[in-house]
Amino acid sequence: MSGKRSIFEEVGQDTPQPEAPKGGMIDQGRRGARGAIRVWLMVLFALVVIMIAVGGLTRLTDSGLSITEWKPVTGALPPMSAEAWDVEFEKYRAIPEYQLQNKGMTLEAFKTIYWWEWGHRQLGRVIGLVWAIGFFGFLAVRQIPVGWTGRLALLGVLGGAQGAIGWWMVSSGLTGAMLDVASYRLATHLGLAFVILGFIAWYIMMLGREERELMQARRAREAKLFGLSTGWLHFVFLQILIGALVAGIDAGRTFTDWPLMGGSLIPEDFWMAELGLRNLFENPGFVQFSHRVIGYLLLGFAVMVWIKGRRSANRETQFAFHLAFIALIAQVLLGIITVMYVAPWNLAIMHQLLAVILWVLILRARFLSQYPQAQSVRG
Repeated sequence: MSGKRSIFEEVGQDTPQPEAPKGGMIDQGRRGARGAIRVWLMVLFALVVIMIAVGGLTRLTDSGLSITEWKPVTGALPPMSAEAWDVEFEKYRAIPEYQLQNKGMTLEAFKTIYWWEWGHRQLGRVIGLVWAIGFFGFLAVRQIPVGWTGRLALLGVLGGAQGAIGWWMVSSGLTGAMLDVASYRLATHLGLAFVILGFIAWYIMMLGREERELMQARRAREAKLFGLSTGWLHFVFLQILIGALVAGIDAGRTFTDWPLMGGSLIPEDFWMAELGLRNLFENPGFVQFSHRVIGYLLLGFAVMVWIKGRRSANRETQFAFHLAFIALIAQVLLGIITVMYVAPWNLAIMHQLLAVILWVLILRARFLSQYPQAQSVRG
């Protein structure tokens, strides 16, 4: 309660005033631990990128079927004795990949592919643990911003689904005459990894700016650019899925000339009648031809989006579209080189990681179309 003011007090004399809350009322009510959550999401983002790379190397080294059981908890421990290694090796020798492709493999060679798959699964457990510690920790101290609990919980749900899909994928190669996992299941597994990565990247970008700033920026959104970049993102996602089909059946090593395929515009056995709809997943000629054609169409669409993007009224948005387009050009060139060099593991993994970079750069261009950065009138 303030005291009585003197009648002799000068009108202009300063009196203490309560300090105004920083950031405005909107941010005060909704802020939470935005900075800490953003750092946590960055850690998750890095782990998912590493997971995609390790998953690609696991496939390229033919290690994905070395562990024939799904034990989310007890499977965290590797074989700890010679007897345990013999048991795991015996399980592997019972599946088609060993009997039809790797018959005679030594225990030491088996250990090499086992460690790749074990590392891949262990990294998945680490990601789940990092998510759980962060999410439930921020939830317990009530530092999750208003409206963000469901978004952050979604990441955990998608991560759990990814683990189940991973086993669904592996199980397809353990019976029948399959030497590898089903390519459409591999595509589902990789596609969900990119979806998870996309959500994390979007959340990181949103948390990098205050709520009031996002609300103000949205008033200046460029709706056409946002729509075009959304279409571009979906187009790239389709190409990523087809690329997974190519990887799943090693179609990238079947036709190694360019721009022709096996000396022809359309490859021989482009459509095998006996396969029917399975041509979409199992015919190397059809799958690689589709990957190439979609790539050409994607490039044409990207040119159109880039032309629109470079005309943006916002300098930061223009630059974002420039970067995304440059990444796409690099990805196209790297894809051609990878095919012509018969898809060696180092080029193949670079091609996959560049897809991650392209994915994030398009997301950033899309984000800036929706929430342009403030700039001076002169800018």
